[in-house]
Amino acid sequence: MATEEVIDSGEKRLNELGYKQELRREMTLFKTLAISFSTMTLFTGITPLFGSSLLYAGPASLVWGWVVVTFFTWFVGIAMAEICSSFPTTGSLYFWAAHLAGPKWGPFASWCCAWLESIGLIFGIGTQAYAGTQTLQSIILLCTGTNKGGGYFTPRGMFLAIYIGLTLIWAFLNTFALEVIAFLDLISLYWQVIGGTVIVIMLPLVAKTTQSASFVFTHFEMGSDSTGISSKAYAVILSFLVSQYSLYGYDAAAHLTEETKGADKNGPIAILSSIGIISVFGWAYILALTFSIQNFGYLYDPSNETAGANVVAQILYDAFHGRYDSSAGAIVLLFIIWGSFFFGGLSITTSAARVVYALSRDKGVPFSSIWRKIHPKHKVPSNAVWLCAGICILIGIPLLKVNEIFTAITSVCTIGWVGGYAVPIFARMVMSEKNFNPGPLYLGKFSRPICLVAFLWICYTCSVFLLPTIYPITWSSFNYAPVALVVCLGLIMLWWILDARKWFKGPVRNIDNLNGKV
Repeated sequence: MATEEVIDSGEKRLNELGYKQELRREMTLFKTLAISFSTMTLFTGITPLFGSSLLYAGPASLVWGWVVVTFFTWFVGIAMAEICSSFPTTGSLYFWAAHLAGPKWGPFASWCCAWLESIGLIFGIGTQAYAGTQTLQSIILLCTGTNKGGGYFTPRGMFLAIYIGLTLIWAFLNTFALEVIAFLDLISLYWQVIGGTVIVIMLPLVAKTTQSASFVFTHFEMGSDSTGISSKAYAVILSFLVSQYSLYGYDAAAHLTEETKGADKNGPIAILSSIGIISVFGWAYILALTFSIQNFGYLYDPSNETAGANVVAQILYDAFHGRYDSSAGAIVLLFIIWGSFFFGGLSITTSAARVVYALSRDKGVPFSSIWRKIHPKHKVPSNAVWLCAGICILIGIPLLKVNEIFTAITSVCTIGWVGGYAVPIFARMVMSEKNFNPGPLYLGKFSRPICLVAFLWICYTCSVFLLPTIYPITWSSFNYAPVALVVCLGLIMLWWILDARKWFKGPVRNIDNLNGKV
C-alpha cells in the first residue's frame, strides 16, 4: 500500500498501459515547459519566412494571418492536451494513434503517425540548422562591413559547413544526461522571453520613423513582380505560411512525459502554456518588425547591406544605422535571434531522438536493436540522437546546388510534424467514447467538435505547404516538398504493404499490468 501511495501518477498510468519505467522521471513542469517552448521558439519560425510572407500580400495579411492561425492552433493544442493527459508516454503521438484507433486499425495508424512525426522532426532539425546558419551569415556580413562595404558573405560551401557544424553540436549535447538539456532549455526560456521583450520594445523606439497603424493593420500590397503571383486569394494563403510554420512544436512536452513528474497533468499544462506564450510574443514580434520598416522596397534589394538575403536583418540594420550610424545594435539583436535557433535546434533534436527511440523500442525502424539502446550512464537514447543528426546532414547536402532547398525542408518538416498530429486526433474523434479512459484533462462532449476543427485545420495546413511559392515554375524555383514526400511516404507505405503489416503491431508492451480499458 505504501508503494501504491508514493508512485508517480504518470508512472502509474504508464504501467497501466503496459510499459515499465526505463527513463529517469525527474523533469518538473517548468523544465518541461522550457523544452516545449524552446522547440516552438519565439524567433525561429517568424524570422526566416517573414520576408517572403510580407512580400506576397503586404503587412495586413501577415499581421492578421497570425491571429487567424493562432485561433485554429488552440483547437489542435487542446485536442492534443486531452489525449496527452490520458497517454503520458514517450513516443506520444504514434502511441496515442495505436490505442485510439483500436486493435484493427491501431497498427496501421501508429505506423503512419510514427513515420510522419519522425520525418517532420528530423527535417525540423534541418530547418533550425538552415535558418540559424542564415542568421549567422547576416551577423558575419554586418560584422565585416556589410554587403556595400566589402563584408564577407558566406558562400554555399561555408554555409553547408556551418549547417553541419550546428547539427553536430546539437547531437553532441544531446548525448549527455537530460539534466544538461533541461538546464540549457531553461536558459533558452529566459533568453527568448527576455530577448524577445527587448527586441519588441527597443526596435520601434530605435527606428527613426515608424509605419502608421493603417499601414500595419490595413495595407495590402501584392508583390507580383517578384513572386509572379497575381491572385489575391492565393497571395493571402501564402502569406499565412509564416504563422503556420511557427505555431507547432508544442508536442515536445508529450515526448518527454516518461521523464516528467506528474506527466498526466504537467504534460497538458506545458502544451497549452507554450502555445499561449508563443501566441502573444509571436504577434508582438511581428508587429515590432512591421512597424519598424523604413523602406519596404529596399528590404528586397540584392544590393542592400544584407545582400537582400535576410529581410529581418535589414530591418534591424536600417533601424540602428539610421539612428546611431552604426550596425552594432543590429548585430546584438541578431545574435539574440540566432540564440533562439541554437536552442530550438537543440530541443528538436531531443524530441526527434525520443520519437525514433520509441519507434525502435517497438521494432518499427530498420536495425531497431541499435537505435533503441540507452546510454548506460546518461540514460538517454544516444544512438537515436546520432541517427537523426546523420539524416539531417544528408538532407542538407543539396544546399550546394539547389536554391529552394529551405522551402522543401520547411514544407516537409511542417507536413510531417503537423500531419502526425492529425492521426491521433482523427482517431479520438471517431472512437467510441466508452472506450476512452480520460486523464485529469477531459473535454467531455466538447471533445468531438474540437477534434473536428483541429483535424480540418491540419489538413488545410498540410495542403498549402505543397503549393508552388514562386511563378513561373522552374527547376530552381520548384517546391520539391511533394517529390520528397512522395518518395519518403511511398517507400514507407510499400514497406508496410510488403512486409511490416505482417509483424508491426504498434507499441509493444514490456510488462503485463493492465487493469480495465486503456
